[in-house]
Amino acid sequence: MSLIFLMSTGTGDAPNTSRIVEPILRYLFHNISDIDIQLIHKVIRKLAHVVEYFVLGLLLFRAYRDGTQAGIKWKWVTYSILVVLLFAAADEYHQSFVITRSASISDVGLDLLGGFLAQLAILSRSRIPALIRGK
Repeated sequence: MSLIFLMSTGTGDAPNTSRIVEPILRYLFHNISDIDIQLIHKVIRKLAHVVEYFVLGLLLFRAYRDGTQAGIKWKWVTYSILVVLLFAAADEYHQSFVITRSASISDVGLDLLGGFLAQLAILSRSRIPALIRGK
């Protein structure tokens, strides 16, 4: 959560992340156009929302599970998704106060998608062994 909060400051704004992304893209694709770099950079930034909140969703579920070996409890899934949603909304609200950033409801949606996909991954991982055993 601290890393997500840090990236929602000026540290994670587009000019700063382009300093990393653009040289890598130019190295990998020598004839890439500026428009293609901008598009890929935007896609990477949006995918970062999904990935960050996917990891947060996994960690929240693990924290709620608290080491128990019991089967999946839906309240752990629900709480994890709820915290992801609340933190995503708070993060976007925070960005509305950062001069180099802007708040976006669609980014909250991407964040929520990441948290939801994490829960789906957990659920599918727990169901596959039972399906193989015929349960």
